[in-house]
Amino acid sequence: MPTIVLLALVGLAAQLVDGSLGMAYGVTSTTLLLAIGTNPAAASATVHLAEIGTTLASGAAHWKFGNVDWKVVLRIGVPGAIGAFAGATFLANLSTDAAKPVMSLILLALGLYLLVRFTLKGLRTDRQNLPLRKRFLAPLGLVAGFVDATGGGGWGPVGTPALLASGRLEPRKVVGSIDTSEFLVAIAASLGFLFALGSQGINFTWVLALLIGGLIAAPIAAWLVRKVPGRVLGSAVGGVIVLTNTRTILRSDWVAVGDTATEGYVLGAIALVWVAAITWSVRAYRQDLATGRGDVAAVGHGPSAPGDSAPDDEPELVAAVDERPTR
Repeated sequence: MPTIVLLALVGLAAQLVDGSLGMAYGVTSTTLLLAIGTNPAAASATVHLAEIGTTLASGAAHWKFGNVDWKVVLRIGVPGAIGAFAGATFLANLSTDAAKPVMSLILLALGLYLLVRFTLKGLRTDRQNLPLRKRFLAPLGLVAGFVDATGGGGWGPVGTPALLASGRLEPRKVVGSIDTSEFLVAIAASLGFLFALGSQGINFTWVLALLIGGLIAAPIAAWLVRKVPGRVLGSAVGGVIVLTNTRTILRSDWVAVGDTATEGYVLGAIALVWVAAITWSVRAYRQDLATGRGDVAAVGHGPSAPGDSAPDDEPELVAAVDERPTR
């Protein structure tokens, strides 16, 4: 029973972060499942089965508030589904001993990315006038989907910053489109795991616990981001992921430190860096507020940033997305 309650709380917290930042539900949930001893393929399958429900609820909420660009959803979501199915099949055919450090390494890389990105810069919003092209969205979706399935998360950490940095979408539509397209990725990854594994190792009670927590969180994520800065949330979540997966790697056959004191020193040093990163993020956020540059718009909620006033219903602009030259 305590495990079920913990999973529900993790699902709730992970969805609050994901709904605010457009990333981190899968990475956070999978990290916890690995930490309590679930094998990698079953952990990723459990999370993706739960995500079918959470992404549907999140996508519906974003659609209701006009945060979804359906062309982007299809152009990135369909290749993402293909990549996720391939990634699930690949992970399911690795032995548990080989897969656990591989998944932890992917999660560690994503955690480092989140920690560094949000600590130093937040989410980038200064290049929103560049066009989105099919030849950019399709490979991005394919890679993000594969990473998402093999790492138990990664669709948001790969897709959201890439669209913000390279696309013309305003931040709220980036987050809304990524969250909505993740529904296709979750279905494809789940099918891949079920075809390869059956229901072996998947605890459907855990799936339900994560799902319930995520469904509760989905409609209040927009409210939370007004209270807790996205930049601080990103740094906090990134640090948890780095710390947990470093511990897993240190205890794997790849490293096999075998010395509790050495492991403690390494994890202690990471914890100090993590605390420093959160402190830095808080200070940077306060400076942004002082200069009138809060990060609410940067993570996709609240009013659009100045200059993002193009109407949503201008067909000539939508039709020209793939043809206009990069400026």
